[in-house]
Amino acid sequence: MDKLFIFDTTLRDGEQVPGCQLNTIEKIQVAQALENLGVDIIEAGFPISSPGDFNSVVEISKAVTWPGICALTRAVEKDIDVAAQALQYAKRKRIHTGIGTSPYHIQYKFNSTQDEIIERAIAAVKYAKKYVEDVEFYCEDAGRTDNVYLARVVEAVIKAGATVVNIPDTTG
Repeated sequence: MDKLFIFDTTLRDGEQVPGCQLNTIEKIQVAQALENLGVDIIEAGFPISSPGDFNSVVEISKAVTWPGICALTRAVEKDIDVAAQALQYAKRKRIHTGIGTSPYHIQYKFNSTQDEIIERAIAAVKYAKKYVEDVEFYCEDAGRTDNVYLARVVEAVIKAGATVVNIPDTTG
């Protein structure tokens, strides 16, 4: 396949810029502009984070015709349930789930082990696959994750059904 897919996070990541707060109508306008630009997948929000984000994902799903609509989650079943509900009107749905994989996240954020994190990652992908075919998995803080362990996580989530893998450097 020789197609480059454009995945835009403006409506989720853009909201993290200090002073940037879009209402649902403004988000729909941005989503329609992204559609006109030919963006393939629009990450419309993090539905569990607030009623406003949930509603924006619902309304964006109704307002665009062909781009895939993506909802962000943590590797938590309730997050995934809420994302699936928010995506109910999307013509093409994607759930973007993931978990921190760096030793800092594993030890200090999750008080966990590498093996337990892999099990949580696999479980999240399999759970999201109950709702959608297109599941993207992110390894939060991948830039500080040991490459051998990162490869283990990526292989495990692909085997579990992830269709896209995101390896972000979330520390900047």
